[in-house]
Amino acid sequence: MGGHNGTVLAALILSTISSLPELQLPLSVIFLIIYLVTLVGNLSTIILTTLDAHLHTAMYFFLRHLAYINLSDATVIYPKMLVNFFMGQNTISYHACAVQMVSFIVFIVTEMFILSAMAYDRYVAICNPLLYNVIMSQTRCQVLVGIPYLYSTFQALLFTSKIFTSTFCTSRLTHFYCDNILVSLMLCSNGREIASLINHFAIFNLTSSLLVVLFSYLMILIAICRMRSAEGRKKAFSTCVSHLTVVVVFYGTLFFMYVQPKSAQSSDIDKLSSVFYTLVIPMLNPLIYSVRNKEVKNAFCRIFRKKFKVCSWGSL
Repeated sequence: MGGHNGTVLAALILSTISSLPELQLPLSVIFLIIYLVTLVGNLSTIILTTLDAHLHTAMYFFLRHLAYINLSDATVIYPKMLVNFFMGQNTISYHACAVQMVSFIVFIVTEMFILSAMAYDRYVAICNPLLYNVIMSQTRCQVLVGIPYLYSTFQALLFTSKIFTSTFCTSRLTHFYCDNILVSLMLCSNGREIASLINHFAIFNLTSSLLVVLFSYLMILIAICRMRSAEGRKKAFSTCVSHLTVVVVFYGTLFFMYVQPKSAQSSDIDKLSSVFYTLVIPMLNPLIYSVRNKEVKNAFCRIFRKKFKVCSWGSL
């Protein structure tokens, strides 16, 4: 917990979002707008899936938790970053950095396995439709959500405790939030060992969750190919397209971030990728799930039709 010359480390100095000073203001305004859209979109999803009885199904149970995660993921990073900009500073306290790191790890790891659970849910809906309500019971859904939260919390506490009980040799972080690997590399000793441990867990999280998704969609594809009705194939595919879009965008961004050699990335590209999966994806997810989803639109109508005339798409 010491500084470079044995002083107590009270705060970390964060990097700016861009190395070009003239871009700081326009980028901050853009991020503020995106964050506000993220708030509205995810809060709307949470409210709709909580209040509307027609959306009390396994699919929307997972979607509600995905909205919780997306909202929290963006909130632990961007309000602090925007406050720093408008106050003309670029620091984060030692303890706030630890809290931000714990929160970010919990949400990003949980999101991977929630997406896996949603893929499994789509597999059951298409491959075992008659047993869907039995298989995707409330208890099973709670287990599929609860285990990722517990597992990610274990990882978050493990990594953060290892990092923040060690001695820092510098207070300058080369990122705009407390990324666990980059913070670990600021340590005077054991930094690379901790970073290696984090990388091994990250590889396991990424590959294991993605394998569940790929296997589920392989079984779905086989089931769709066996359907004789073109209408049945179209309906089955339409139930998966939103989730599949989210999966491709999310995992594609993570692979871009972590799989390609670091030497091929500039600092700005690395930050841009981080912005994409911590802010842009949380904004896009509720839009992807609602734009072509008639159930969500109808739920919106049922809740707000007494106050607003917004039901212009078909009958309920």
